[in-house]
Amino acid sequence: MKLFDELKWRGLVNDVTSPEIEDEINNGELTFYIGTDPTADSLHIGHYSSLLMAKRLEAHGHHPIMLVGGATGFIGDPKATGERSMLTPEVLDANYKALHAQIEKLWGFPMVNNLDWTKDLSIIDFLRDYGKHFNVNYMINKETVRKRLDTGISYTEFSYMILQSLDFLHLFEEYNCRMQIGGQDQWGNITSGLELIRKKKGADTKVFGLTMPLITKADGTKFGKSETGTVWLDPKKTSPYQLYQFLLNTEDSKVIEYLKKLTFLSVEEISQLERDLPETAGRRVAQKKLAEEVVRDLHGQDGLDGALKITNALFGGSLDDLDESQRAELTATMDTVEAAPGKLEDVLIAAKAASSKREAREFIKGNAVSVNGKKVNDPNMMIDASSAYVNNVVLIRRGKKKNYAVALTEAAE
Repeated sequence: MKLFDELKWRGLVNDVTSPEIEDEINNGELTFYIGTDPTADSLHIGHYSSLLMAKRLEAHGHHPIMLVGGATGFIGDPKATGERSMLTPEVLDANYKALHAQIEKLWGFPMVNNLDWTKDLSIIDFLRDYGKHFNVNYMINKETVRKRLDTGISYTEFSYMILQSLDFLHLFEEYNCRMQIGGQDQWGNITSGLELIRKKKGADTKVFGLTMPLITKADGTKFGKSETGTVWLDPKKTSPYQLYQFLLNTEDSKVIEYLKKLTFLSVEEISQLERDLPETAGRRVAQKKLAEEVVRDLHGQDGLDGALKITNALFGGSLDDLDESQRAELTATMDTVEAAPGKLEDVLIAAKAASSKREAREFIKGNAVSVNGKKVNDPNMMIDASSAYVNNVVLIRRGKKKNYAVALTEAAE
């Protein structure tokens, strides 16, 4: 299978600006770029597919450039829902430095900052040299702008398309960069960049654009969003264990898609997992493979080993085997409820693990309740600060799957 065919098989190609791109990807040595704005101090799991796309192409002789938009970050790519909040120069600079360090550590791609070639550009030069090549009617018809026409869009965000096009032109001139890759929502910005290059350099200039489908969950929401927030690539913001659990909980209907887009597993390996899925779904074999591959790629074997240790301790091993940092990592992933110190039966009710004292006693005497991993049969057992598993949190399990992180509050006066 040729590279372009594999990319399509993996679901990584949404649209291309020219059919010639297939031969270029299969046979050429393209310099291409992928961009992101420093709107946060870490990339998130939704970015991961694009970065792996760059690695896939690099492995076949192409040359990636990673652009972090120190300039475009000041403006903000238009959202369908309304104007973005402006970030301060200090926040943008800190975010840029954090992303630079993260990308360098994880992938080692050459990086550029579009602030370097825009910061000294005067408004007159911007309008004469670049704005002159953009027809307002053309810009209005771009999807990202058209969605905002009813609610309104500022000139600031309206001009984002021109700034991103300027990026493509600059990278073409400086690095012979001939392709831009982005999410499907970037189609308008990418094609505008191609048009600017052709107007400035000639209509027969060979430049290309490729968009990738946005990854979503089964309910259509953005991949990477969970009940506790965004799933980050920075282990200080989302621990390897949290990432492992997020991926382990992937829906059966989406797990093969994610294996194709987020791992380097071969076509044969993924196809076998897909064939086996009807029989192995209950054991989450495909989900475990997905979680293992992504966590190992991002955080190394040590990160995966730690995630598996915490997982095994919670779901079958001994919670006593975890050190303090692992205990904190575990409890951070759990929904926390507050309860005052008191008898175990009262704490179960406060945690909504039981609806009444009678039910709480039945659970406890029926050997269905564990405190910090140990079975408890006494409903009068006192739960207080001395019971804490880590910090002021007590872990309570009811049955095989219901876990509660109970944060002890001050005792009532």
